[in-house]
Amino acid sequence: MKFLITASATLMALSAPAFAEGDAAKGEREFNKCKACHMIQADDGTDIVKGGKTGPNLYGIIGRAAGAQEGFRYGPGLTAAAEGGLVWDEENLATYVQDPKAFLVEVTGDSAARSNMSFKLAKGSEDVAAYLASVGPATN
Repeated sequence: MKFLITASATLMALSAPAFAEGDAAKGEREFNKCKACHMIQADDGTDIVKGGKTGPNLYGIIGRAAGAQEGFRYGPGLTAAAEGGLVWDEENLATYVQDPKAFLVEVTGDSAARSNMSFKLAKGSEDVAAYLASVGPATN
């Protein structure tokens, strides 16, 4: 009986959808590595995090279609992913920032896909994704 309960619990855990389980407070600190290129500015112009403009504004990125920030020119790999219907969620954003090129190759199926983002966030990507979700617009 004990085995059956353990096996059932294990099966349920493995069948549950995988979500990035980041810590937004840690992600706020980790975002310091990102702000050289990215800012977080609310739609009303309020600066949440002053940062660079090399990369797109990351306000509201969670739930947004990839490559959709108005006025920003995306590279061909991200454009192809966007055309394929990629929408950012915490999990895929965390994977993307770990290795942008590898992510785009996998998503697009194009071995030549590349990203204009050259930085890789080896640690803390789930935390940064959680932070970005926490500073976006409220969703109901």
